Amino acid sequence: MNAASSSSNAPEGAPRATEPGTRRLAARPAYCAPPQPVAQALPRHAPAIGGVVPFSTVDWPGQLAAVVFISGCPWRCHYCHNTELQTRAARYDWRDARAFLESRAGLLDAVVFSGGEPLSEPRLPSLIRDVRRMGYRVGLHTAGIYPLRLADVMRHLDWIGLDIKADAQGYDDITGRRDSQRPAMACLTQLLSAGKDFECRITWHPDWLDEARLLALADTLAHRGVRRFAVQAARASPGTPPARALSAQALARMKPLFDDFVYR
Repeated sequence: MNAASSSSNAPEGAPRATEPGTRRLAARPAYCAPPQPVAQALPRHAPAIGGVVPFSTVDWPGQLAAVVFISGCPWRCHYCHNTELQTRAARYDWRDARAFLESRAGLLDAVVFSGGEPLSEPRLPSLIRDVRRMGYRVGLHTAGIYPLRLADVMRHLDWIGLDIKADAQGYDDITGRRDSQRPAMACLTQLLSAGKDFECRITWHPDWLDEARLLALADTLAHRGVRRFAVQAARASPGTPPARALSAQALARMKPLFDDFVYR
C-alpha cells in the first residue's frame, strides 16, 4: 500500500508549526489506498475477506459507508449476484483492509459487513470490535441464517439489513436449503425484541412470488412490527433494468403498511 506523502523542511518526526488562525487537525493515519487481493494464500485461520468497497451510499441508507464483504454462505439463492462469495476464501488481508479503514476514519460514517453471509465468519466479532475502536458505526447485511451468531454481535451493531427471501411457501425454493425460513424468522424476532434500527428487504420477481403473495407477506411483516421494508426488483445483473415492475396498485397498498417503504 502507498501512503500519501508530503515535503517539508522540518526534520523527520519534528512537530510542524501551525499558522495563526488555523485549526490544528487531530493526528490521523496517512491515507492508504484501498486493499488489493493478496498474491499468496493467507493462513487458514485468516478472516475470509472477499472484497472491500471504499465507499457506498446505498448499502446503509443515509450513511456514507465502506463495505467489507465476507466470503462464505451455506445458501444457494438462484438469483445471487455474488456467487463468487458463496465459497469461503480469504482473498484480502484484513490487516490491509484495517489500515485503509483507519486512514478514512472521520471521513466515512460507517462500515457495513456484507457477503456472502457475514455471520459465517467466526472472527466477525473481532472485526466489528476493530472498526468500532476506529469510531465507526457498524452495519450488517444478513440473510438471517445464524440466529445465535447474530445474538452474539447484536449489541455491537447500529443497523441491520435483513434479507427476507420469500413467504413460507417459497423460502426453500429460493435458498436451495430445507427449513430455511425458520432461522430467518428467529433473527427477525431478535431484531424486533432488541429495538434495533433495521430494514427488511426482499428481492422480488413475480415468477418467484406473485403480487398477491408479496402483499400478504408485507402485511404479515407489518403486523409483526417491521417498520422499514424495501422491495428490490430482480435484475439480471447489477445496474440493468428490472426484469418486471411492481404494479402501481401493489405499491399503493404496501406503502401505508410501513413507516418507511422503498421500491428500488
